Amino acid sequence: MDFLFVAHLLNGLLMIAMPVGLAIFLTRKFHIGWRLWWIGFATFVLSQVGHIPFNAGASLLLNRTGIVYWSPTAQLFFNAAFLGLSAGLFEEGARYLILRFWARDARSWRTGFLFGAGHGGAEAIILGAITLYAFIQLAALRNADLSKLFSASQLALAQQQVHAYWTATWYNSMLGALERFFTIPVQVCFAILVLQTFIRKQWFWVWLAVLFHALVDATAVLGMHYIGAYWTEAGVAVFSLLSILIIYLLYQPEPVSATAAVSVPESVPSIRPVEETPKNLDSTRFQ
Repeated sequence: MDFLFVAHLLNGLLMIAMPVGLAIFLTRKFHIGWRLWWIGFATFVLSQVGHIPFNAGASLLLNRTGIVYWSPTAQLFFNAAFLGLSAGLFEEGARYLILRFWARDARSWRTGFLFGAGHGGAEAIILGAITLYAFIQLAALRNADLSKLFSASQLALAQQQVHAYWTATWYNSMLGALERFFTIPVQVCFAILVLQTFIRKQWFWVWLAVLFHALVDATAVLGMHYIGAYWTEAGVAVFSLLSILIIYLLYQPEPVSATAAVSVPESVPSIRPVEETPKNLDSTRFQ
């Protein structure tokens, strides 16, 4: 059996199956349907509609002005901070706006959990679909004659990419699924932090979510440069455990609905006072 082939395929499938499986579990456990999960899914997509063009435009502007070309180290740290903050502002800003104007019924811990699972699930599913698309393409090119498919200027790069993909270790090819496994709890944590703005009526929770998001993303950018993919994933795992702890500490029981008024059973007859006449008193003498 070609374990590398299976690992690459399984990597993409797991990236899609994990968030879907979590959604099925949560909707059955919480008994609140799929609506908030889909709203969370839409929130991620809408955040990227602004986030991706903003990053592209900012990158073009900064490259033209030369602001970021102080030194390679300064540029790296600037890029990490900038990318982290832009991700935090756009995604947490989108979460706030959606909770404020659309998902107004999401005002409890479990609804925030499902909403965040939809946001993180969208990211995982979209990346999983891209991963599977790349797998199908590279599987088709694995034994093909690349010289007939690419021009001379593109041939060397294509050969290098195909060779690197099909000579990677099986566990290295599964890093995408592992990262999504660690990242989904982080996305749920972000959602619950933003939700506290509405539950506790305090603005600083939104900015806490933005800064936490920026820290996670900036650490990943710096980690890939300085310590490599494996240790970076270990760092993401630490953030995942921290997120699970925050989710647990912010847990609140579901709001109790107004208790129904206690009514007197209709079968109980009403009691009327007895008129104190000599005749009535005489009839009740021995009762």
